Amino acid sequence: MTKTGLVLLLGALCSQPLWAAERNDIKSCYDKLGISEKPESSGRELVMVIDETTQLPVSLKKEALSHLIRFVKPGDAVKLYRFSAYLPDSHMALVFAGKLESQLSQEQRDSTGQNSLRQLDKCITAQQKYFQTVIAKGLANSFGSEDKKIAKSEIFFSLKQIGQDWKNSQAQDKVLFLVSDMLENSDFSSFYQNNQIKTINPEQELAKVEKNQLQAEFTGVRVYVHAAGLVPNDVKHGYRSGKTMQSLQNFWQAYFEKSGASLEGFGSPSLTTDLR
Repeated sequence: MTKTGLVLLLGALCSQPLWAAERNDIKSCYDKLGISEKPESSGRELVMVIDETTQLPVSLKKEALSHLIRFVKPGDAVKLYRFSAYLPDSHMALVFAGKLESQLSQEQRDSTGQNSLRQLDKCITAQQKYFQTVIAKGLANSFGSEDKKIAKSEIFFSLKQIGQDWKNSQAQDKVLFLVSDMLENSDFSSFYQNNQIKTINPEQELAKVEKNQLQAEFTGVRVYVHAAGLVPNDVKHGYRSGKTMQSLQNFWQAYFEKSGASLEGFGSPSLTTDLR
């Protein structure tokens, strides 16, 4: 692009309203059918975050999708982020953002024509299937792969960015579903030593987070972690002791408390409790 073209593009972007509509990858059935009376949203929002540097076996990938599908209900808002290290082809991305719609209340249905109701019921059923298909594809494209090994992992900084995106959400019920080995490996800190996971000191690591102002804004958020401490089978010195995993969990529990959130589930690696 020429310099003149770039200046024109930047000028056009700057002229856009700052209050641009929130992204929604799901088309509204009510708008499509011209039904003006809409039910209220559930007030719930799920933010799912995939760490691309974590190489999950197929079983854990399936579990992650199952957790999401079981949790999400009509009326919920869902976002899917992917992050890794800051490389040209591995930067953070908002893969999906959408709001599912719920049915009209019985009172609202009684005042709506039968033909419109039939079309609405059909559309909302199709919307649910569309969501499941698109989110499954988004997850599949976000999970790490063996042929793309990324040495660094910017978990702290990525969570801080996501917290900035999320802090203005109007949802009353917020859940963060984080699929990651939770092993920071950046210029801020590293949870590795001599090519193996080290037993971290939670207080010292938390002090590093506070010194670098890396706390995230997750006020009132319930957090669930899937794949913590996961190490690929082909990695040497992949053994993780109970002491190492307990220290890892203790750190992240303190980290999320400092961020205003609560750690409700810590799968190491498999999350054995449902999202709630």
